[in-house]
Amino acid sequence: MGFLDSIEPGALIDSYRVEEPVARSGMASIFRAVDTRDNRVVALKIPHPDMEADPILFDRFQREAGIGERLDHPGIMRVYGGEKRSRVYLVMEWCEGRLLREILQEGRISQDRAIRIAIQVLEALEYIHENGVVHRDLKPENIMVDAHDNIKLIDFGIAGDAAARRLTYANFTATLGTADYISPEQVKGKRGDGRSDIYAMGVILYEMLTGRLPFKGATPMEIMNDRLLNAPMPPSVADPSISPQLQEVLYRALERDSKNRYARARDFARDLQHLDEVGVEDRPEIHNWTTRKSHLPRAVLYYSALALIPVVILLLMVFVARRH
Repeated sequence: MGFLDSIEPGALIDSYRVEEPVARSGMASIFRAVDTRDNRVVALKIPHPDMEADPILFDRFQREAGIGERLDHPGIMRVYGGEKRSRVYLVMEWCEGRLLREILQEGRISQDRAIRIAIQVLEALEYIHENGVVHRDLKPENIMVDAHDNIKLIDFGIAGDAAARRLTYANFTATLGTADYISPEQVKGKRGDGRSDIYAMGVILYEMLTGRLPFKGATPMEIMNDRLLNAPMPPSVADPSISPQLQEVLYRALERDSKNRYARARDFARDLQHLDEVGVEDRPEIHNWTTRKSHLPRAVLYYSALALIPVVILLLMVFVARRH
């Protein structure tokens, strides 16, 4: 029986009394707990024992802790540090609410609500970008929404940190986000920057407004290939109530070339707040989106190979380090 299997309600981990498990992933399990010193409810994120034995995954967990402890924004789940612990785990702010993914599973979201949620996410993104952090895995599963539609960004497991002075797992795998939300530059094996998060937010807003994703495919590779070759269905085709101005904002966020995308999250948010001031372009992709280019397996393999090169290098480094 492993350590996690032995954690029962009422168990004490240092000063924290475990109440119940709430989530489990390939890396860690999350428990609702109470700080016995002040009765504050918190979330404990405890890595699985096999993850602690893997230096690559363990470094990723430590990076998440380091980033989380220095970020302080109402739209970001807090991570608390500054105390000695008997083992490695994160103590995080307990957030009431539901994941945006759960809300989307109930159908498309009203325009007012979708824009309200998007603006808050963009404000949180602006804050982390100003502090040298790129999320790199922004998706509805990593956005918590409470009963009043206040949001929290969660899970900075593969976030990039400009303050880091050495290459780590997060640096090497920054291109390996989630297929539905990954930016074109990440598909091509580039590290990505704040504009990659902006692209992901554009996909999420498109999904909230239309109830569908802008790009599709039977496999993750086909989805990424569709993103590189084709234009999405115009949002106003999926929902005629979407105004030309709101549609233009979505197109600006989803520009294939990052140089043409919103440069800052605050620019994206400002346009959503002032749609009446947004100029509308006569974009070719509005008219020719039904012309679909065929999938190019060679191109997909090429970009996939580019993305895997740093991973191979990292594995070689780990192998050499273990030999010595």
